[in-house]
Amino acid sequence: MIKILLFFLLWRLFGSPFLAVVILLVVLYALERRFLGLTPSIVRPLRRFGTIRRLRQQIAMNPNDIPAKHELARLLIERKRYAEAKSWLMPLQDPLDNSAEFWDDLGASLAPLGETDAAEAALRNALSINPRVKYGSPYLRLASFYAKKDPQKAIGFLQEFRGIHSSSIEAYYRLAGLYAELGQQDEAKRMLAECGAIYRSLPRYKKRQERRWAVLAWFRSLRG
Repeated sequence: MIKILLFFLLWRLFGSPFLAVVILLVVLYALERRFLGLTPSIVRPLRRFGTIRRLRQQIAMNPNDIPAKHELARLLIERKRYAEAKSWLMPLQDPLDNSAEFWDDLGASLAPLGETDAAEAALRNALSINPRVKYGSPYLRLASFYAKKDPQKAIGFLQEFRGIHSSSIEAYYRLAGLYAELGQQDEAKRMLAECGAIYRSLPRYKKRQERRWAVLAWFRSLRG
């Protein structure tokens, strides 16, 4: 009802139903990005494209710029250009041997290419250097690509992640999905209930970070 009233208000204000719809969609998108964050960002891909172009130029002028190559590979992973990211990362193994962030990125590029063993080795290497690297994201990566072929193993990785971040709603949400795949519906429901309980206990700033997973957990519990 509020959306309809706002639409007619915008229509009257700007004199065009088409313009009113466009403005209404922009407003709703901005509110959703601010408070939920379920929809993809429009601005971020444009910024990433510009940064990738700048890094390519920087590397062309200085082929020995290792940080630039690593950053370029990381952005290519975000764009799901895993093979190209791997081609940049593989030559960096020696100079970045002690970098947990590097091994996590290498694992992230290898896993989607089907190189599971090499990806797991890289991610475990990252965790051996720093168990809290990228807030424990290697555990989530490992759980993600074992979710279908070995759910029990994926659950083990998520449990390890929970050991680092006991207030991570994402971990509980993913655990609920894995338990559901294993047919353990009661355990899955318990994990979803934990999502709600954790969210209610979080401070305001942390709720903003975890809200996306809390909303997804709520929707999954309604289907359940």
